[in-house]
Amino acid sequence: MALPPPPLRLFAELDAVPASGPGIRAGPAALAGREVHVCGSAELSARPDRARAAGAARCSVSRRLQYIAHSARQRGVPEENMTVTEDFSRVENTYQMQAEVCIIFSDFGKMQDVCNLIIEKLGTSVTISPPHFYHTPEAIATLRRQVCVAAVGNTRQKAQEVCRLFGQSLGKPLLIKEEETKEWGGHTDNYLPRSPDSLTLQERIQSATAYASSRVFAVFEIKGKENRRSKLL
Repeated sequence: MALPPPPLRLFAELDAVPASGPGIRAGPAALAGREVHVCGSAELSARPDRARAAGAARCSVSRRLQYIAHSARQRGVPEENMTVTEDFSRVENTYQMQAEVCIIFSDFGKMQDVCNLIIEKLGTSVTISPPHFYHTPEAIATLRRQVCVAAVGNTRQKAQEVCRLFGQSLGKPLLIKEEETKEWGGHTDNYLPRSPDSLTLQERIQSATAYASSRVFAVFEIKGKENRRSKLL
């Protein structure tokens, strides 16, 4: 009766040696009877299969931005008057996100309502900067026209009073000439010693108010003596 063959045995020596790239290297193999002796080394790499973003930071700020924009829209602020700037950064092992919302108001009462609501609902997580008041070019142009027309009206009224003083009636204008115009801001000595950040809302509006003056020279025709009926009127 034949004896069963001896069991097959496999010896493998694995030597993990760093290499420049993935791969498997096998050393020389030796066959001895029914045994195989091998040497090998291997290096593998595994790319990340998951990613974790700073969703909490973005989500938290985004919710606040949405609430601010929604509050402004509810009070009639058009979308084009709102500008959002976001800054996302990493500080040590944490993520930080800051956002700035710039809203342009034409109604100062609505501006106060929105600011008060944001402070009440969002608390210290939101900082509201003091408002900056300014004029659009259209507003300045309107101011210049209005002051010139007002000066012309005052000149005509003065000419009427002079004519009446001498019993004459005023005729049509022969010449109207704007001789001098001036424009200046609303800063006064009462506000200068104080820091701009410490001014109240009314003081800020006053300091940003624009003023203009106009001096007009006019020549009017004198019709003649003022009749009794027009004098009574």
